[in-house]
Amino acid sequence: MSQSFRELHARGNPFVLANAWDIGTARLFAGLGAQALATSSGAHAFTLGRSDLGTVTRDEALAHAEVIVSATSLPVSGDFENGFGDAPDIMEETVRLSAEIGLAGISIEDMSLPDSQPYGFDLAVERIRAASATAKALPKDFVLVARADGFMHGAYDLDEAIRRIQAFEAAGADCVYVPYLKDLETVTKVCNSVSVPVNVGISTVEHVSLQDFAGAGVARISLGMAMATAANTAVYNISTSIFGHGDFSGLGSNLSYEIIDICVTRGGAK
Repeated sequence: MSQSFRELHARGNPFVLANAWDIGTARLFAGLGAQALATSSGAHAFTLGRSDLGTVTRDEALAHAEVIVSATSLPVSGDFENGFGDAPDIMEETVRLSAEIGLAGISIEDMSLPDSQPYGFDLAVERIRAASATAKALPKDFVLVARADGFMHGAYDLDEAIRRIQAFEAAGADCVYVPYLKDLETVTKVCNSVSVPVNVGISTVEHVSLQDFAGAGVARISLGMAMATAANTAVYNISTSIFGHGDFSGLGSNLSYEIIDICVTRGGAK
């Protein structure tokens, strides 16, 4: 790799973090130009026939992430919800276990799952402080992302989200993330509120280009569940036509077997 995972996180020069959900999608993204990969808690949960938010165990998430890590040579970040526990010492364990399977970093939310309620401010910060201290003591570099997810769930406003990510930065987070920012003005405000790199989710800010995000000061753009949703949407729409109307025409726009085979088995594009 020409750049380390940390070096990819440059304010005003964002890279796209592609969230894969199996070996095939990991290799497809890598072959088509992705610079780094991540797991997706939601996409992974759906492959297990479960809803998102606290339904996957830490052991399951680690095993799944290890598969994604093994699929390509790209760095992989784990989308690890609330770190699979409430206490700061559990965050320490999660960071250590994540590094052991080869992850280049993880993200940790400030939500007490599966209740979708945010941790109190002090506990939320202490959890990130514990995770950060463990990450910085690892033998290999590890990028810790601290998320203020209470904003997405309507549990607190943008001012509180900014207060939290500023505290997460002070506690040692390498990157921060406030999901579901709805416009570029708000994205810019969040980026200007901290000095560490900021991640944004592409699915929540529509009709914005990579250059627009760069101008706002974004360092990382995660696809989240967007690609898994797109894939499932295609299956849903075509299946509705087939089973509801006997219409197979939607299959006519599929890529050829040969192209898919090259992408998922050799990580390339024809």
